Amino acid sequence: MHARRSCITVQIALAVIAAAGSAAQTPQAGSPPVYLDPSQAISERVNDLLDKMTPEEKASQLVNQARAIPRLQIPAYDWGSEALHGVANAGPATIFPEPIGLAATFDDSLIHDIAAAIGSEVRAKHNQAVKAGQNGIRDGLALPAPDLNIFRDPRWGNGQETYGEDPYLTSRLGVAFVTGLQGDDPNYLRVIATPKYFAVHGGPESAGHAMNAEASKHDMEDTYLPAFRAVVVDGKAASVMCASSSVNGEPACANTFLLQRQLRHAWKFGGYVVSDCGAVEDMVEGHHFSKNPSEAVANALKAGMDNECHDSDSAAKDNLDYAPFLDAVKQGLLSQIDIDRAIEHLFTARMRLGVFDPPEKVPYAQVPESELDGAAHRELALKAAKECMVLLKNDGILPLTAKDQAAKSPASKEKKILVTGALAESTTAPEGSVSGKSFHTVSALEGIRKQFGTALVSYAPGLADAVAAARRADVVVAVVGLNPRMEGETKLAEEMKAASTGPVAGDRTSLDLPKSDQSLLEALKGTGKPLVVILMNGGALSVNWANQNANAILEAWYAGEEGGTAIAQTLAGINNPAGRLPVTFYKSTDQLPAFDDYSMSQRTYRYFEGEPLYPFGYGLSYSAFEYTNLKVSAQEIKARDPLTVEVDVKNTSQRAGDEVAQLYLTFPQRPGAPLRALRGFTRVHLEAGELKHLTFIVQSRDLSHVDDWGDRLVRQGNYVVTIGGGQPGTSVPKAEAHFTVHGESVLPE
Repeated sequence: MHARRSCITVQIALAVIAAAGSAAQTPQAGSPPVYLDPSQAISERVNDLLDKMTPEEKASQLVNQARAIPRLQIPAYDWGSEALHGVANAGPATIFPEPIGLAATFDDSLIHDIAAAIGSEVRAKHNQAVKAGQNGIRDGLALPAPDLNIFRDPRWGNGQETYGEDPYLTSRLGVAFVTGLQGDDPNYLRVIATPKYFAVHGGPESAGHAMNAEASKHDMEDTYLPAFRAVVVDGKAASVMCASSSVNGEPACANTFLLQRQLRHAWKFGGYVVSDCGAVEDMVEGHHFSKNPSEAVANALKAGMDNECHDSDSAAKDNLDYAPFLDAVKQGLLSQIDIDRAIEHLFTARMRLGVFDPPEKVPYAQVPESELDGAAHRELALKAAKECMVLLKNDGILPLTAKDQAAKSPASKEKKILVTGALAESTTAPEGSVSGKSFHTVSALEGIRKQFGTALVSYAPGLADAVAAARRADVVVAVVGLNPRMEGETKLAEEMKAASTGPVAGDRTSLDLPKSDQSLLEALKGTGKPLVVILMNGGALSVNWANQNANAILEAWYAGEEGGTAIAQTLAGINNPAGRLPVTFYKSTDQLPAFDDYSMSQRTYRYFEGEPLYPFGYGLSYSAFEYTNLKVSAQEIKARDPLTVEVDVKNTSQRAGDEVAQLYLTFPQRPGAPLRALRGFTRVHLEAGELKHLTFIVQSRDLSHVDDWGDRLVRQGNYVVTIGGGQPGTSVPKAEAHFTVHGESVLPE
């Protein structure tokens, strides 16, 4: 984001107000006006309020720092906040794993619970602010989350804030997050979820404010839009954030295809649309789509945007950041109907939040301060951190003997452990990007020392000291990778330069480990001691050398405030890892198309025809599982029929653990069809020797794919359904069956 102001002078604004006159009437004493009466329908309340507002008062509500209107008893309201994986930049709050780590859990019920916890903490902070008479940035109840963009290229630094590369997984987790945030009260929203960035975001950050993403109708319908459709149609998201980039030649915040044809018409969205911060200004200065700020706000509002987000809170009070709206009306670029439509959307949202109602009537207004990083939420953060651990390699060295296990088994020998790597003692890396401030974040080193005992654990961060210490240890645990400042929408940092991975404005030009980390691993291997590699990162890493030479590799992501505990418990075997990769780990950038190419050809597991280092959906366990008795409800179905698929999964080992059962479809090979596609998943816990019967209902939309023309249809032909611990074509336990679809059916967008 960037700080720019595009304001018309106060004199112009006052002239508009004087010309328009005052259409409002001050509320009469006695009974409250309709808009303040909770017993009235929201639509009636909003219409009553619209009738009472002046043109300037309406314009003052169209920016993220909506002004107070004292004569109508309307307080100032700041729409801004941040809560992708915990309340951010607003004091103490629980820090959950970065969204890419949450995606690795393949656990939508967990994501729902996390979102509910985040929503409660946002409410607690808002309630604090209301009591203190504050209404600044970060005090609002509208959250720009979740990020539903597809992590189509691992070089994109900000991809760590997404749920990975698959539209189906992103859709399921996105709906879970939205419904968890917004709550289930029939009358009020806990908070407002604002899925972002709509749409086709995810290219080079260096060109973000002038970038034009060219995407085919096939790729739009097949990849970039499904998750947004799901959270609007199924999740009932109350808001959507349009992106700062352009899509097929039109800025996303003035894009008629996205905002009108898809969002409002096809998906029947009734909420409000807010811009990415600075996106409207970018229409003038970056995309050169509009000649001036007044034309820009007119283009955006008429296309379907309702609220303009500026870059910081400095635009309020003394600067008329909303003056371009007034000037657009004066020039005839906007009508009062355009303004009123946006105001209707915005005040409907505020009334659904209950901000105009007595606190005793709003259940969420009673959320206590004790919710903030409380014991229950910290336990939930630990559960999430443990579930997001992905075991990429293990030659049998893991789990290590834990201190408490050794006490129960005299025959076992406690191992002396060397922990190395600068990231081992970091408490900022596990917190990820756009995070809050936990009361206490556990580093990997702290977690390992607590789990195995300080007498058994030594630490040496640097190269020469680490090699010397490794010779005295029984096993080496090296914590390597990136940190959130090396990847993201941040500016260049010293860590990026030192990494020698060529990051540009938060993106990467290489998928390799930083050179210092790679050199450390190679030197440690030279000692002959067993080597366990812990990865911290938000995007995929090409750890080819480690895959060949390390004894074990554990992907830990940015696992939040309890990340260090989760790492240690996984090493010890107390946590049996079951996370799965939500992205493909490629061998190098040589396997990728150009970064700024938005075609999905040769991208992600659905269209990549090469051999990856680790495939999407991959992850090992300390347990073993088998799949048997896969049955489909019918060998032949019609195009609009659903399909029921059943399978038995059994833990064939002596250790209890979770298994992520993944259902994939292989389609008739016609133009536009993916190689394979995830169409169902469930995470189940199985005791040693336990068998569970799983049932999946595959609806017609999940049986469909998109043809070359961009139409979504269920095609006639032979299909293969595979259920297992990973993709078909990989060496994981699985079962498969065949069925045939008769007839073809085109589905609505």
